[in-house]
Amino acid sequence: MINLKSPREIALMREAGRVVAKALDQIQRHAVPGVTTGELNELVVAIFREHDAIPLFLNYPNSTKGKPPFPAVVCASVNEQVVHGIPGKRVLRSGDVISVDTGCKVNGWCGDAAVTLTIGEVRPEIQKLLEVTKNTLDLAIRSMARSKTWSEVARLMESYVKSQGMYVVDKFVGHGIGREMHEEPQVPNFVSKQLRKHDFKLEPGLVLAIEPMVSLGTKEVRVLGDHWTVETKDRRASAHFEHTVAMTVDGPKVLTYLED
Repeated sequence: MINLKSPREIALMREAGRVVAKALDQIQRHAVPGVTTGELNELVVAIFREHDAIPLFLNYPNSTKGKPPFPAVVCASVNEQVVHGIPGKRVLRSGDVISVDTGCKVNGWCGDAAVTLTIGEVRPEIQKLLEVTKNTLDLAIRSMARSKTWSEVARLMESYVKSQGMYVVDKFVGHGIGREMHEEPQVPNFVSKQLRKHDFKLEPGLVLAIEPMVSLGTKEVRVLGDHWTVETKDRRASAHFEHTVAMTVDGPKVLTYLED
């Protein structure tokens, strides 16, 4: 069941979204050669504490029974790592890219966003990967204003990525969000039989975490031995961008921008 939010509830979600945006802004300022992924995690810990925000990722249950919960406040996925990278002692070096995903709950409402950043100078193909992935998210948000159902948006996203010679990672999808981080509906970045069966209308009150993940060489992925980190099977780079977006009577509104 999809829970539509009132304008008042969307305004409350904006407060959580603003804290997430502040956290990612600080990450962007400090993601330079020589910093560790663990140090970036601690920056976000401090921001969430300052705003009395509850981290959504810390101790999140593993989807596999008996495996450990997620041990950090951010996912920090470097280079070929697609998502769910665990921050720690890894030192970022010039030429790396890092995808940072985080979320928090403020006064009972959630916000969730992700960004992929370059560390120093990167190869042109890596720069293009980031541009294509961000463009895919921007395309989705713009298209929501003129589309009736999510499948129309997902088709545009998938077609754009393919036109750039890249791959949509289809093992992961976005999600509804509200009082909980993961709510109905599932929000894929591609069209499938499942989406055609479970398509949904884009109507005021709908709030989605939209998060395209794009890779250079393959959509196939595997989970590493830490039971969380997901990497591409060919170990070529991947990128991930995400915003929490509300449908309103005036069209889509991004809740995880730093400023209105």
